[in-house]
Amino acid sequence: MLCWKRKWGRMTTDVIGRPASRSMLSDIPGGGGLPLLGHTPAFLRDPLALYARFREEHGPVCKMHAFGRWIVVLHGADALQMILMDRDRNFSSFHGWVVLHRLFPNGLMLRDFDDHRAHRRIMLAAFRPAPLADYVDRMNERIAAILDDWPVGRAFPFYRAVKELTLDLAASVFLGLDIGPQARRINRAFVNELNASTAVVRRPIAGNAMWRGVRARAVMLDFFRELVAARPDGVDMVSQLCRARSEDGTFFSDEEIVDHLNFLLMAAHDTTTSALTTMTWALAEHPQWQDVLRAEAEDVGGDRISYDEMEKAERTERVFKEALRLRPPVPFIPRYALESFDYAGCAVPGRTHVSISPGLVARDPEHWTDPLVFDPDRFAPERAEDQRHRFAWSPFGGGAHKCIGMHFATLQVKAFTAQFLRRFRLELPEGYEVRWRHLPIPKPKDGLPVVLRRA
Repeated sequence: MLCWKRKWGRMTTDVIGRPASRSMLSDIPGGGGLPLLGHTPAFLRDPLALYARFREEHGPVCKMHAFGRWIVVLHGADALQMILMDRDRNFSSFHGWVVLHRLFPNGLMLRDFDDHRAHRRIMLAAFRPAPLADYVDRMNERIAAILDDWPVGRAFPFYRAVKELTLDLAASVFLGLDIGPQARRINRAFVNELNASTAVVRRPIAGNAMWRGVRARAVMLDFFRELVAARPDGVDMVSQLCRARSEDGTFFSDEEIVDHLNFLLMAAHDTTTSALTTMTWALAEHPQWQDVLRAEAEDVGGDRISYDEMEKAERTERVFKEALRLRPPVPFIPRYALESFDYAGCAVPGRTHVSISPGLVARDPEHWTDPLVFDPDRFAPERAEDQRHRFAWSPFGGGAHKCIGMHFATLQVKAFTAQFLRRFRLELPEGYEVRWRHLPIPKPKDGLPVVLRRA
């Protein structure tokens, strides 16, 4: 059972009783893996491969031990629909994302039920059409300036370059400023927060990943507090959140704005970096699609695509969706079942950590033709493979917790791609094969060396 503790605008939760033990899960197939470590090493090495193996060996419902807890894994698009729609309010996101409690404890994603709904309703003010149009104008200006400095004719690590670009855009659009000399410190803090999220040792001990992550969080919160204290009155997201009101007049406290900014900036920065890197690798491997998107950009908006023209960049959106299908930035979603439930004929007890995988469903041949092949036209209206099941394609989640920045991310990708391909042709070094690091956010192990030529 749960004990709810409420403050104005915030809800914290305490779980009374321990999560389900191995004996409580004895009827569910699966295994514990290595002594003490369980399946944690295999998960860190290649989580999608681990989940695929468990599905093959144990079926649609199975258990594994990782990161110090027993987890029940539910496979299939039906599992995504049941968990994410959560019609009975049984699946807690706060208790599911336990790995983020020290780092992003009050972010929107870690809030539950009525508390989550109240915060999301206020935050939506920052993602309405008028602010989004201003964000696009600001993004276009910054993208043009940054691409002027990208090297031509020699290999350079794309991941690092686009990470700096997305950090710059996040600073401009979200914070209304040019981070400038602070960029390296802020970027390092982001990296340390993210790395701590998958640290095997969850206790902060001097020098370990969690210790660095907790210190990084303190740096970020101090940085945001200074911004919020200034009460900015611009079109950036800090200003929007400071002014945001729900229909009943509810607004955020300064500390709530700080917590939301810490989470939003991380989400907008690193997940978009990962998605753009996957998309760029795919375009380099399939150069015919560069020509398609370049022609589309010229037809739609010339050098820069405005907010009102974004919907016309339909083929760019197909390529983006296909990149997210092949390598989603968040391929797994954890939840915590408060009460018992049934799935695929299996009874799962309450107080159980559960996990679903949009990434694995996005490669399921039940829904996708040749699922390992890069084929953006699978999203064309005449094929619409993503419509074969409501949750066949769900890299942004679904239900009440569907990513609030989904539209913003799509606008950012379209704005970048139009300018990037109007300027450059993209190549990979001869004989190059990409190798991916899967966690905490997918990225190429070598930074994805690319060569740019003038278009």
